[in-house]
Amino acid sequence: MAFEKTLTQNVGNPDALTVAGYKKNGGYTALEAALKMEPDAITQAVKDSGLRGRGGAGFPAGMKWSFIPKIDKPKYLVCNADESEPGTFKDRLLMEYDPHQLIEGCAICCRAVGANTTYIYIRGEYTKAARILEDAIREAYQAGILGDSVMGSGWKLDMYVHMGAGAYICGEETGMLESLEGKRGQPRVKPPFPAVVGAFGCPTVINNVETLCNVPHILNRGAAWFKGIGTDERNTGPKLYAVSGHVERPGTYELPLGITFDELLEVCGGMYKGGTLKAFIPGGASAPILKASESHLKMDFDTLAKAGSMLGSAAVIVMDETTCMVRAASRLAKFFAHESCGQCTPCREGTNWMEIILHRIEAGHGHPNDADLLYSVSKNVGGNSLCALGDAAIGPVRSLVEKFRDEIEQHIREHACPVPVRRYFAAAA
Repeated sequence: MAFEKTLTQNVGNPDALTVAGYKKNGGYTALEAALKMEPDAITQAVKDSGLRGRGGAGFPAGMKWSFIPKIDKPKYLVCNADESEPGTFKDRLLMEYDPHQLIEGCAICCRAVGANTTYIYIRGEYTKAARILEDAIREAYQAGILGDSVMGSGWKLDMYVHMGAGAYICGEETGMLESLEGKRGQPRVKPPFPAVVGAFGCPTVINNVETLCNVPHILNRGAAWFKGIGTDERNTGPKLYAVSGHVERPGTYELPLGITFDELLEVCGGMYKGGTLKAFIPGGASAPILKASESHLKMDFDTLAKAGSMLGSAAVIVMDETTCMVRAASRLAKFFAHESCGQCTPCREGTNWMEIILHRIEAGHGHPNDADLLYSVSKNVGGNSLCALGDAAIGPVRSLVEKFRDEIEQHIREHACPVPVRRYFAAAA
């Protein structure tokens, strides 16, 4: 597939880790241009591009920036680098191989909204990425790109890396803010929203790593260029797809937003050892599972939403015919039950019960009504918690019941998993 890479153009180029090397490829020219623009003009350019958040919800980035009130109060940008969902690893690539791209994107966003401080909240396990970012930030200060006068403009900008402690819930924006402030990472009641009352009680923009990395390219090449890539006016620009599972070449792929799953699979070299596609998760562990018959779907926000799933973080997990779907859903349920912060009763209790029920089905001790019970529990969890973790947890479970009910019933009927463990692991041997 002929496609000019932009977000990952510096991957494999060690010079890009330095200010000089990044500048050699046109780096920081977008920030230089932004310093000469009116802040509202920067926001409008991002709006015109159609850039939607690449962290999960797909909310228009420029619109989010415009929500920041013009009041005499400190404003902050918090970059969400807490990439903790199973199957998701695209942001790590950007931070480890092109840290200055993220720094530039953060700086442009701060200029647009009038913020003077950026916090990059990074997953605690990403020690290498954190070290690379800290080195890049240190050099950016030395080069006058950050500090009291950004590129001699007289505008001040400080940037810090803040490491989390391995809690998935801190990827939720208000849980992240609580953690950043030194409190227990639990979601806040909304409203008020972070744009009005965010970090330290001040207006705050929260954007994902990949979202911010798109911003320098939009300013450099124009909104029209960005809109020329993708499915339609609501799904624009390049997209990173993190592909894992039963494919020949798992990894992170930069492609136009909205390619079909079949096209993505072809780019990855096809199914592992010629296996047959059984199912795939299009947007990370929280996205409802899709069947092989849906592989023609476009991998964009709106198409997948209409299909009953979501693009999310575009962490694509591919499963072949050797996969036990009950076992797969059980593993995901275990993750969400473990990562629930426990603040909301439906989520705390519901995620635990979904794990228990799926485990007993997989172990051969399922009850005849367990499929209906799973669906009932998922209905009581969805939409009844402060944050999106409850909705995320029910995605795999509800789709398992809706699309693979026959497999659940076979487990219960035969009092055992019909897919032997030895065969399951043989596919990856």
